[in-house]
Amino acid sequence: MQSVTSTERGDGWSVGSVDGLGEGPGFRKIRSELGVQAFGVNAVVLPPGYQSGRHFHERQEELYIVLRGEIEFALGDEKRTLGPGGLVRVDPQTVRGYRNASDADEAVYVCVGGAGGYVGRDGQLPEGETRS
Repeated sequence: MQSVTSTERGDGWSVGSVDGLGEGPGFRKIRSELGVQAFGVNAVVLPPGYQSGRHFHERQEELYIVLRGEIEFALGDEKRTLGPGGLVRVDPQTVRGYRNASDADEAVYVCVGGAGGYVGRDGQLPEGETRS
């Protein structure tokens, strides 16, 4: 398997990696780098012990996906700590924040946000192909 370290673009697609989008703590702008048009998406690298400010949104529902480390999410009056593969969905009006639960290691999550609703199943088979 060949690792992707930089963004590549083709006819109707692009590939990249979180690590290829920057170094050190902070935001990785996935949407702009890969050309995503239908929703917002960023990766965030949290330094050890980092705690965000709290916020909410006017319209945007968000989905957080933990990639590395352990992150404690504050969701209204509740708190949940999740590791790699953990998922959190948040309504726009829910006040939220997060904290890297480790004092020694970075944590990484991806946040996907959008408004306007689910498209539904609209997959189509290319001409000449059948379902297997």
